[in-house]
Amino acid sequence: MATKVLVVDDEASLLGLVRGYLEREGFAVLTAQDGQAGLDLVQRERPDVIVLDVMLPGLDGVEVCRQVRLFSNAYVIMLTARAAEIDKIVGLSVGADDYLTKPFSPRELVARVKAMLRRPRGATAGADVEEPRPLSFGDLTLDLAGHRVLKGGAEVALTPLEYRLLTALAGSPGRVFTREQLLEKVWGYDFYGDDHVVDVHVASLRKKIEDDPARPRLLVTVRGAGYRFEPEGEAR
Repeated sequence: MATKVLVVDDEASLLGLVRGYLEREGFAVLTAQDGQAGLDLVQRERPDVIVLDVMLPGLDGVEVCRQVRLFSNAYVIMLTARAAEIDKIVGLSVGADDYLTKPFSPRELVARVKAMLRRPRGATAGADVEEPRPLSFGDLTLDLAGHRVLKGGAEVALTPLEYRLLTALAGSPGRVFTREQLLEKVWGYDFYGDDHVVDVHVASLRKKIEDDPARPRLLVTVRGAGYRFEPEGEAR
């Protein structure tokens, strides 16, 4: 059975162009031109990948993504005509996996779809291994067994990618990771895209776990190198 890709965009010419490229690669392509129609198709057809424009009539792409994440684990690539980082952060914060800024190359979109499908979705196998112990740093706790993060005792709502990024950094406190290393560790070795996606996810994480995101104490930028998790005390 062919992999299903749903493309949601209000530009008919773009839909036709992207459909052609994807179908030539063997994908079964579904299309919609507004948010509600796209959401209905996700519920009915259960696509494997969703390519979702941010600016849609009716429900916008961010709200569609938010609702999709209530019942679907499909990969989501957001399309945005805006270059502002805040638009990318908003899309990723509601569960999108990646983004492309318009105008984009249809070949790049196809390559990103293929790369996503080669990555395992969700947790890796290994049910017989010893249950991991929680990691605590000040008022931040990573409950690895429960796959959740707590701050001051309250659960923090993270997307799957944000969780993997945080555990990758916090699992080696004090170590500096380059963007390329984080792409390999979190997104996968065959990730096809801009390493700026790491910066966007770090910015989103900071809004959720830092007391003051403008002056981060946990997720520290190492200028010219990458990022480091700086614990406020020893993990226990």
